[in-house]
Amino acid sequence: MSPTLSPPRWDRLWLGAHLATMHGTDIGEIRDGALATRNGRIAWVGTRAQLAAHKDWSAAVVTEAEGQWITPGLIDSHTHLVYAGDRSHEFAARLQGATYEEIARAGGGIVSTMRATRQASLEQLIEQSLARAQTLVNEGVTTFEVKSGYGLDIACELKMLRAGRTLAERLGVSVVTTFLGAHALPPEFAGRQEEYVRHVIDDMLPAVVAEKLADAVDVFHERIAFSREQSAAVFARARELGLTVRLHADQLSDCGGGALAAEYGATCADHLEYTSPASLERMAEAGVVGGLLPGAFYYLREKQLPPIERMRALGIAMAVATDCNPGTSPLASLQTVMNMACVLFRLTPTETLLGVTRNAARALGLQHDRGTLQVGMRADLAIWRVRHPEQLCAEVGMHRPVEVVVGKAV
Repeated sequence: MSPTLSPPRWDRLWLGAHLATMHGTDIGEIRDGALATRNGRIAWVGTRAQLAAHKDWSAAVVTEAEGQWITPGLIDSHTHLVYAGDRSHEFAARLQGATYEEIARAGGGIVSTMRATRQASLEQLIEQSLARAQTLVNEGVTTFEVKSGYGLDIACELKMLRAGRTLAERLGVSVVTTFLGAHALPPEFAGRQEEYVRHVIDDMLPAVVAEKLADAVDVFHERIAFSREQSAAVFARARELGLTVRLHADQLSDCGGGALAAEYGATCADHLEYTSPASLERMAEAGVVGGLLPGAFYYLREKQLPPIERMRALGIAMAVATDCNPGTSPLASLQTVMNMACVLFRLTPTETLLGVTRNAARALGLQHDRGTLQVGMRADLAIWRVRHPEQLCAEVGMHRPVEVVVGKAV
């Protein structure tokens, strides 16, 4: 009788790869490394020499990486990429000197996209958004967030969230959906902002939760959008319904957004150009991630930089994201934004790489599942033929992953 063969211990093993584990104080380099996966999770990480000391390993597939780099799959933690239509005419207006607020008050901006998004069918919305999402995936993104907020009524907000979930199915990646009903005031509620906020709280949020379509809730907290009291009311209801919260904070003025995010335990507060030192201290105490969106800074030709040095001093984790949207950051390239983070915001390549992996996962509340190369984490991997991952920040449009692997949820 022939002996019974034991099944391989691992599904796949990479040998001779350089690993950017993103674990520790820097990118956690392991040279001449080995990484194994099993059932969609990372099962072993170390050097090839450490692996050789173990005699009981086996893998169904062994890949000689030959010095290629493996990073966690990239994470875009803030996007509005599900929408219909375009706002290229606003780009031209801004070049002539029009401000974001002037365009919004004249009926452009978010409300302009709202009209096109309401008119689009679900399938049309998916098809228009798919190309943007595919561009992210082509650059090594395995998780991205999608916000609603261009429907501003129950039916269209649900349609946007369904479109986001469908993108995940079609592309085979992970999409985190965020309800952003408090994004702008729709025309039918003109002059009745408090009534609209009640509609978001009493009608929209329960409908979103009933359909199980959102992972979190966001609010545009700004002088042209929603006040501190209104934002707090939405957050309070979201927390009652079991949803995590995040915030568009202090992009155009200091509205105390960072402090509000800290008060309600938000996973992240994003933009932050005008955030005060006091708000930053509250964020640091509460562990709120600071989301940096250099694409919007670039397109709006902002002059006020986010308070990066103070964030460093306070130890605030910084995420970097595209803010992909039709008006103020029509940009579906995370690698381009990584370069902008270095050039415009003076982040180091290490800070930027952490900002699109470990810190981005934390911004989405996923730090225990992905964003680092550690045993037990989801096996979301991007494999690169580069000398060092810092090239992904320095060289725009030159690098695509050799392979992208998407693991499984537990």
